[in-house]
Amino acid sequence: MDFQQSLITTVHDYSLGNLDAVAFNRELSQRPTTLLIPCLMEEFSRPALALIRDTLSSLKGLNRLVIALAAESAEDVAHAEAFFAGMPFPVQVHWTNGPAVKYLLESMGALGLEVTGPPGKGWAVWQGLGVACQDAEVVGLFDADIRTFGSAYPERMLRPLLDRSHGIAYVKAFYSRLSLETQALQGRATRLFVGPLLVSLEQIFGPLPYLRYLQSFRYPLAGEFAFTTDLAMNLRIPSDWGLEMGLLSEVFRHVATSRIAQVDLGLFDHKHKGLGSKPSEGLQRMAGEIFGTVLRSLMEHEGAVISMDQIPTLEVLYRRVGEDRVRQFGIDSAINRLPYNRHGEELAVHSFAELLRPGLSRLMESPVAHQLPSWSRLKSCNPSLQGDLSAAGQMDRTTSRTLPQSQPLRRPNHKPRSSTSELVA
Repeated sequence: MDFQQSLITTVHDYSLGNLDAVAFNRELSQRPTTLLIPCLMEEFSRPALALIRDTLSSLKGLNRLVIALAAESAEDVAHAEAFFAGMPFPVQVHWTNGPAVKYLLESMGALGLEVTGPPGKGWAVWQGLGVACQDAEVVGLFDADIRTFGSAYPERMLRPLLDRSHGIAYVKAFYSRLSLETQALQGRATRLFVGPLLVSLEQIFGPLPYLRYLQSFRYPLAGEFAFTTDLAMNLRIPSDWGLEMGLLSEVFRHVATSRIAQVDLGLFDHKHKGLGSKPSEGLQRMAGEIFGTVLRSLMEHEGAVISMDQIPTLEVLYRRVGEDRVRQFGIDSAINRLPYNRHGEELAVHSFAELLRPGLSRLMESPVAHQLPSWSRLKSCNPSLQGDLSAAGQMDRTTSRTLPQSQPLRRPNHKPRSSTSELVA
């Protein structure tokens, strides 16, 4: 813990416990706020989601809770709705892959828009934002697998946005990733890949503003963040494991750094992802997609392109910085009496290093990423789409195979334009 500030405003956790549930509920009621939780059905069999639900039940001033749910059947959706019954605020379970939603999103192909996937967190977040932004001024997002969720999480992450006088438009969480069972450090993708990668890229390109911006975030891969709806409506949403880094790129594009804050949530634990036995699995796949996202955003914001001739330099720099970080985390763990597998961490760095060369090759072959379009752009194509999506996500509760005949969905009533480039916002 410290009290230092840098480019991004940092809200520290001074461990004083200065929470005020009454004042927080009053602030929530004064600025309509919706929470969004993207969720798989498997989370309902784990204790983390019940902890989140029980903690959120004290937020009587919350405008709404949206559960962006991927489910196999209407019965699963009904189970999810029953799970959240009795909350002191409206809960909307939005069936992201339900028949009505799929039908509606496929119809957007008539406008040259591909918004049918791929399935995953990015697609769920994109849909959830469309639903949540209809009647809120602030939207906060939490994952469904947080095992340490407490009342401080929503209060600390949302309060910088609830008081307009702060001028904050985007809040990113950061925390200490520790395993509840072993107390060992987690978060290898951040500690051993993203951090060393950004340092290495800075040595190649120099102190570019975008690199300085990314390095200012204590935990750039944190999946917990909040924003004003006017910002959320204008963000393109990445649909792969580059979601968090891609969102930071979008925020950099739209918001001055003085309007961004990061908030310390303290101790944090959720599901741990394995390294994977090959580049297409686990953390290796995640790191590979993050690498592409970082390089792509450097092109977009700085016009900076790394060439294949520079890859040997990047590989050498990354390995050196990564190995230095392994030593540093080893000392940190030793003094705090935490278990630390230095050999395993070194092997992870070596595995990540081997992703750089093929990652750049893939980027050069396909430099334009698939991003789900911003909701402001979609509204210009079909003004009713948000409402239609919200309605579609609540249909098909009696059957998972057919559309209810009494509630036909409207196809967009705009004629397709001659070129998709004309739709770019």
